[in-house]
Amino acid sequence: MRLRIASFNLRLPEWNSRIKECLSNGHWQEAMSCYVGMQRSGVQLTDTSLFPAIIKASSKISFKLGESVHACSVKQGYDSFPSVGNSILDFYMKWGAPILAFSVFRGMRNRDSVSWNIVIHGHLDQGLVEDGLWFFVQGRVSGFEPNVSILVLVAQAYRILLDFDGGRRFHVYVLKSGFLSVLSLQNSLMGMYADDDIGNARQLFDEMCDRDVISWSMMIGACVQKEEPLLALQLFKIMEVEPDGLTLVSILKACSKLEDATTGSSLHGFAISRGHDIDVFVANSLIDMYSRCCDPASALRVFDSMAVKNIVSWNSVLFGMAYNGMYREALDLANSMVQANIGTDEVTLVNLLQLCKQFTDPFQCRQLHCRILRHRYESNALVLNSLMDAYAKCNLIEQSWKLFSRTDKKDTVIWATMIGAFAYCGMPDEAITVFGQMVKIEEGINQVIVLNLLEACTVSAELKTCKWAHGIAIRSSFAAYVSVGTAIIDMYSKCGAVEEAKKAFDHIPQKNIMSWSTMVSAYGMNGRAEDALGLVVEMKQHGFQPNAVTALSVLSACSHGGLIQSGLSFFKDMVQNLGIQPSLEHFACMIDMLSRSGKLDDAMKLIKVMPENFQGKASVWGAVLSACTRYKKVEVGEGAASHVLELEPLGSSGYMLAASLHASTGSWSDAAKMRRLVKDRGVKILAGYSLVRVGDKALRFVARDKSTPQAIDSCCIVEQLHRCMHIDEADDEVTE
Repeated sequence: MRLRIASFNLRLPEWNSRIKECLSNGHWQEAMSCYVGMQRSGVQLTDTSLFPAIIKASSKISFKLGESVHACSVKQGYDSFPSVGNSILDFYMKWGAPILAFSVFRGMRNRDSVSWNIVIHGHLDQGLVEDGLWFFVQGRVSGFEPNVSILVLVAQAYRILLDFDGGRRFHVYVLKSGFLSVLSLQNSLMGMYADDDIGNARQLFDEMCDRDVISWSMMIGACVQKEEPLLALQLFKIMEVEPDGLTLVSILKACSKLEDATTGSSLHGFAISRGHDIDVFVANSLIDMYSRCCDPASALRVFDSMAVKNIVSWNSVLFGMAYNGMYREALDLANSMVQANIGTDEVTLVNLLQLCKQFTDPFQCRQLHCRILRHRYESNALVLNSLMDAYAKCNLIEQSWKLFSRTDKKDTVIWATMIGAFAYCGMPDEAITVFGQMVKIEEGINQVIVLNLLEACTVSAELKTCKWAHGIAIRSSFAAYVSVGTAIIDMYSKCGAVEEAKKAFDHIPQKNIMSWSTMVSAYGMNGRAEDALGLVVEMKQHGFQPNAVTALSVLSACSHGGLIQSGLSFFKDMVQNLGIQPSLEHFACMIDMLSRSGKLDDAMKLIKVMPENFQGKASVWGAVLSACTRYKKVEVGEGAASHVLELEPLGSSGYMLAASLHASTGSWSDAAKMRRLVKDRGVKILAGYSLVRVGDKALRFVARDKSTPQAIDSCCIVEQLHRCMHIDEADDEVTE
């Protein structure tokens, strides 16, 4: 800024009077103009009391001007005065020149409490917390008495550095100094303790004689941060002061974690009555709360009522729709964002990648990758991992591998994502190889990596590999985690090693409903339906009520195990006593169970009494069609086939079952017609296979496959068995 120089022919008293007048009125430009004019006219300022004010005025104008005033004070020897030295020190700290400030401070012969306060406050306020704490310690040694604002900043510095031991020592110092009754300092100490131990924070909170809204908000926020949402709600209900917007944001997060829509809705009403709903932060928290409480309609109403929206608002409602399965609506909203020229950040891109995974749309995934490159977000870890995962879900695993290979600094998350991507795409060997590379460079193992490794071993279905992965889970101390233990049960059950699965189940110290359900499913899928039913009785004895997932596992076990009456009885108990609302999967399982046992009339009756929105589902009619093929019920089967082919025109199973139905009754022309439809409609036929464990290896036997010696041997044995079956049938006919 160019300074206009005053050119008056005045004497020293007149210059002093004019400068004082300008300074007292806050006319910094005029004051500095007079000071520079006085200097150029050869008049020297002798009133040292004016120097601090002149330095303050220069700091309002330019750094260069302040340096000039500093030089003048040194030439005249005024910098030795404490007031002048402190003003120069304050000038450099406020202009963000801590090195120059330290040079001034070191040269000061007469430091006082103001000097220490300026240098400590300046460093702490500018985020130079380690230097600020060093000056604080040195000041205490020199007998410096800090003020309250310094003490508050020191407490915040210990919190930033996560130096909780130092923070506790500082707490003792504050207690001895008699400052602990200061509310702002108590709040700062409580914030420090909240990041370390919620118990210590709560103890300090309870000992406070006076609490303001900051105290309550900080304590409630700490409870939410430390995964104590119920305690946060309890504190909110006994608040002694009026909550502000920050309090509402924290307590709405507690409702989100608890999925407590009732309390959240009441808080919404309170926010409206106090005018907090116009606060964009409160409104965004309401959107998030309703979304996580499975009420996307209310979340959208809050969003539509917002006068001012920011990118967080758009991201919150976009996440809410995806979270609640409204994928098409979420996609429409994303298009609205583009039309409204709303900016894109990393959270927006991650939400859109989640939609790509749901639609398994490779084209959309590539388009988003282009947007990521344009916005230069490819180096963002969150975006990169989401993009790799989305490519894998869209069956573009080679793109995931390219992104992974190009990343120089690989952290634990990206290793976990790559292992999970290979496991999802049915490439267990590659997933295990990546894990080996990660271990070789001594990258740390976390719970997610162990879970993804177990998933890869589940896909491989090789018992030896599964035991190796189990050993890794044990050595890394994650096997005792309920999520990992449950994954181990599932892994062994898919290998047919039920006893190993049961041992893993027994070693889980704190079982939850998912671990019980997984073990029930393990028994069911391995033909041990009675053991599955027995385990349900046992889980009830341990205080766990079967949920919808458990019920589905039990019904599936009864269906495959031929326990029709037990299945019917459990279904009735599920509805009447357990309070489980049957889903499509439950009904489909019941129809499959009845159809498998030849009770097609009962299966058709059940379809008629099902909710109407379930009656037109392919899984229901597919079970009926499969049974009709087995029992040669052509009339019912043709009706079921028409439903299946209409609902899943690109699914191969419907055509194959319909062809088999006609072939079983000798209608070869109709069977040929079905096979022609497959060809005309371009339907891909997936060959059926059986997975048989031989020793520690799981061997896959694909229909009509003769590419391996084991497959050739198995085909020969199957042909021999078929000949034996024909001989038995011929003997039966002769006997008759």
